[in-house]
Amino acid sequence: MGGSRLVMSKDKPGTLLVGQNQDFTSIQAAILSLGNTTTPATILILPGNYTEQINVTRPGPLTLLGQTSCPNDASANTVNIIWHNATGTASTGSYDNAYTSTLTVAPTLNSSLTGSGPSGNPVPQDPPFGNLDFRTYNLNLINSYLPYSAGPSLAISISYANAGFYYTQLLSYQDTVYVGKQGNTYIHSSTIAGQTDFLYGFGTLWVADSTLRLRGCGGGVTAWKGTNTTYENKYGVYIHDSRVVKANSSLDLRGKCALGRPWNALHRSIFANCYLDDSIRPSGYIQWSGSDPRVNGNTTMAEYIDSGPGFNLTGREEASNVTIEMTASQYEPYSSPKKVFTFPLSGEAGNIGWIDEHPEV
Repeated sequence: MGGSRLVMSKDKPGTLLVGQNQDFTSIQAAILSLGNTTTPATILILPGNYTEQINVTRPGPLTLLGQTSCPNDASANTVNIIWHNATGTASTGSYDNAYTSTLTVAPTLNSSLTGSGPSGNPVPQDPPFGNLDFRTYNLNLINSYLPYSAGPSLAISISYANAGFYYTQLLSYQDTVYVGKQGNTYIHSSTIAGQTDFLYGFGTLWVADSTLRLRGCGGGVTAWKGTNTTYENKYGVYIHDSRVVKANSSLDLRGKCALGRPWNALHRSIFANCYLDDSIRPSGYIQWSGSDPRVNGNTTMAEYIDSGPGFNLTGREEASNVTIEMTASQYEPYSSPKKVFTFPLSGEAGNIGWIDEHPEV
């Protein structure tokens, strides 16, 4: 692998090596060997396909580092972590979405469950917070259940934890990225692919300088379920300085894909300074459904200075009460990670110590 990350990880105490003919041939075995401690650790993963589910419950900072000769190019990644599962299908039956995820970062199973209803799975009062600083670099996290949207099939699931993904590809078709309760997730210089509601959850997700690849159009790109709290929260999904484009030129998606739809009426999502290709509907966002719109004065489905053939101001205006075109003053409270990521259970802003603000090498 080129660049400084490999050099630092090789010489850094606590670094484990995973690969064929190594002490660890599975990533999960290496993680389990670390124990439930607060000691920082790095796992360097050699090129190859790893068919396994990854589950991180430990609180100590953990970095999963994929070996590559092109550390600043996610498309050149050589490490594939693959799982093959979905729920709600005739062949799989129905169980919680959490069981399908290729990667889960959460302190307990119960805290990772999606659940159903207006507020999702009930979590015991004040559960333990999980990993304080989980990171991946140069990995492909894939749920390959079927090559179309067949049911929830998560690539990553983050709850009660802080997680950053850099030069990482997150690939599935439905519900690709799940950020659960008290989950904080930062995705930078990465690729996210999906078809139906592929950014969804309860927590806070920030996507920057990345590409969202539309593999089809179902539901919306985003589907968020807001939560009432005793403190002011900014739970939601924020996509900044990114591209929203069809996954390949053969797809006929012109005017068919929605930026999002409200999982409940407290949905909050903002696309800011993003390039939108012609796949995006003239209305931008849509209601949940005709009979169940889930839109009211508390719903934030918004844009700020978007561009490209998928940005149609006339279409947005004609679909009144759906897409909000924010002014500078409306956007300002959501304009940086420092303003939206809060500390667990307090609502205090500024929880960004776990973010790598300069991941390039």
